Amino acid sequence: MNTTMEKATSAALIINLGSPASTKVSDVKTYLGEFLMDENVIDYPYFLRALLVKGIILNVRPKKSAEAYETIWWDEGSPLIVLSERLQASMQEKINTPIFLAMRYANPSIPGTLNAMREAMPNLKKVFVIPLYPHYAMSSYGTVKDRVEEVAQKEHSDLEVVFQPPFYEDKEYIKVLANSIKEKLPEDHHLLFSYHGIPVRHLKKTDPS
Repeated sequence: MNTTMEKATSAALIINLGSPASTKVSDVKTYLGEFLMDENVIDYPYFLRALLVKGIILNVRPKKSAEAYETIWWDEGSPLIVLSERLQASMQEKINTPIFLAMRYANPSIPGTLNAMREAMPNLKKVFVIPLYPHYAMSSYGTVKDRVEEVAQKEHSDLEVVFQPPFYEDKEYIKVLANSIKEKLPEDHHLLFSYHGIPVRHLKKTDPS
């Protein structure tokens, strides 16, 4: 066991969306089932959500999604997982606080990672959670927060859990994004932004104004 980690009382936990374990149809189906049955993603009553997801979507989409994943899959594995691991390693190089990585769906799971943190850090008292979403939405930041709080309350009630607020307006974050674009974009090219939308009812639920 790392002596520094063994003595540490706090750690950071970065959390991303998640990915299928492989491009096999069965793995994609398992991933989609967990993802789409989340009430923060499809906010229908359970019966309707199960009817839609288990009765229709999981009988149609996994094969098509598996084929799509095959076109972007890397030799090292899922691009999202690999890039998240690289981010974790890069952060760890810059700060002394232990950095752990979890995914909202599939593995490494939030419950499994919290257990691993307790195992590696017997003196752990505080976890600083960083959802890797700049903006707030109930289907992204919101579901991460709900799941972490649920697991912490059930299995780690002695831990203090603190969440990094959405950081879309952070000047340093914007600066880093801008610089990363400038480095790759020729001067005679134009840049087109496309944003992932959310249902209006999600917006009204989380921001009644």
